[in-house]
Amino acid sequence: MDIQKIKDTVMKKDFFKRVLVILFGVFLLALTYNLFLYPYSLVIGGTTGLSIVVEPLFGWDPQIFLYACACILLIISFLLLGVKRTGISIVGSLIYPVFVSLTKPLAVFLSNYIVLDNMILVVLASGLLYGLGYGLVYKMGFDTGGSDIVVRILNKYFHMPEGRCALLIQGTVVLVGAFVFGVNQMIYAILILVIYTGLMDRIMIGISNSKLFFIHTKELEKVETFILHELHTGVTILDVEGGYSKKKGTILMCVVPNKDYYLFKEAILEVDPQAFFVINDCYEVHGGVKVQKLPFN
Repeated sequence: MDIQKIKDTVMKKDFFKRVLVILFGVFLLALTYNLFLYPYSLVIGGTTGLSIVVEPLFGWDPQIFLYACACILLIISFLLLGVKRTGISIVGSLIYPVFVSLTKPLAVFLSNYIVLDNMILVVLASGLLYGLGYGLVYKMGFDTGGSDIVVRILNKYFHMPEGRCALLIQGTVVLVGAFVFGVNQMIYAILILVIYTGLMDRIMIGISNSKLFFIHTKELEKVETFILHELHTGVTILDVEGGYSKKKGTILMCVVPNKDYYLFKEAILEVDPQAFFVINDCYEVHGGVKVQKLPFN
């Protein structure tokens, strides 16, 4: 199996449509920067946050700093990560600082009409717009470079989990922002991070509209019948083996709409009070048949 060929095929799929979505996402990020983050000194991490910090510390122009960071990090990425892994960052890295420059006059114009009289509203607006922007970019399989490149480098050469790397980088920049602008601004920045990361996840993976059940029960046929004839949904029968006991067993796997969650859960317990089941959120389902039998081996 040619893994790289599969990845290339995926990245080329609907490329121009995805680029348009990315451009809109980056536009939202740049507008949020000029409308809320920079004017209110909200340092939320990454090169965006650093660009706000370097002006009072060193007198550097934030927009020039963003251009410089984008170019330097792309060059480093080409050298350390290679062309293919850098490809997902090129569009966002180059377009973001350009859009920051282009949206500055628009932000000045909008600021005459968008007047938020307290910081909580600023935090909410910033978090929602930033989360929407990043969610659209990441959903299309790209990123905006910056700290994302640093995260991938640390992951490749120091084997640090990407989540931990991102937290370390964001946390460090936020702390620098607290040193420059005060603790109040740091707290507001953390709230924005919480809001936008939550919204970004929802945009990327969607909102769960169903539940995935794994059920181990002695009343296998009764539960299966209930699933097929009452819920009118598919069910998969899995042959399994206990990791410790090595006992053979059977588990039912099925996806149940949220509206039927309570009914189904309680129905299982009515049929078999000793039933063991695990329930997970299910974000997307493709295909499926009424009953499949999948052997363990």
